[in-house]
Amino acid sequence: MHIAITRYAGALAIGAMLLFAAQAQAQTQDSQSAEKGTSAHGHSHDHDKAHSHSHGSDDIYNGYFEDSQIEARTLSDWAGDWQSVYPYLRDGTLDPVMAHKAEHGDKTAEEYREYYETGYRTDVDRIVIDGDSVTFHKDGAAVEGRYGGDGYEVLTYKAGNRGVRYIFEKTGGDDGAPRFIQFSDHRIAPAKADHYHLYWGDDRAALLKEVTNWPTYYPASLSGEEIVAEMMAH
Repeated sequence: MHIAITRYAGALAIGAMLLFAAQAQAQTQDSQSAEKGTSAHGHSHDHDKAHSHSHGSDDIYNGYFEDSQIEARTLSDWAGDWQSVYPYLRDGTLDPVMAHKAEHGDKTAEEYREYYETGYRTDVDRIVIDGDSVTFHKDGAAVEGRYGGDGYEVLTYKAGNRGVRYIFEKTGGDDGAPRFIQFSDHRIAPAKADHYHLYWGDDRAALLKEVTNWPTYYPASLSGEEIVAEMMAH
C-alpha cells in the first residue's frame, strides 16, 4: 500500500509539473505576441487588434468597427452646455497635450500645435443643446435653431479607419442658424458624449467633405486643466 501511494503521489507531482510548464510556456508566448504587436506599430491599437472581430470600445474610438455595430442616435446624446477648446489652444493651456502627443507621435509639439490650430479653429465659443434646440454663441451674440434627425453617414479616412457623422437638419428657429449640423464623437451607438467635433453649414454634402477643420467642444463646466487631463487620457 505504501508503494502504491508513493507511486500515485509521484504521478500527481509529475502531472502538476507538466501542467505548470505548459501554462508558463503559453503565458510567455502570449506576452511575446503582445510585445510584438505593440512594438511593430508604435502604439497599443496595433493592426491585428484594430481589425479583430471583437471590435471593443478602444477599436471603435480609433475608427475600426463593423457596419452592423452602427446605431441611430438622438440629439439628447449631445445635450448640455459646451465650450470650444480653441481658446485653450491659443493661450497655451493645451501645450502639455501637444508635448504629450510629440512624445508618442511622429510630429514635434509645434507641428501638432499647427495641426490643431487648423482643426480646432472656430469663432463659435459656446454651444447649448436642450431638447431639439441648439444655440450657437459667437462674439457675445447668439442664434438658435431647432433640429430633427437626418440619419448618419460613414466616412472612410486616408489612414483606413472610419468615422460616423450623425446629421441633424434645421426644422425652425433663427435664419442665422445653420441648416445642417453634423456630430462626430468617436461613438457609433447611443451614448452620452463627453466631447465632440461639430460641423455646420447649409450644404449637407459639402460638410461631409470637410475633414481638416473640426471645431471641438467639451463640457462648459470643465476647467482648462481638466480638459488637458481628459485629452491626455486618450
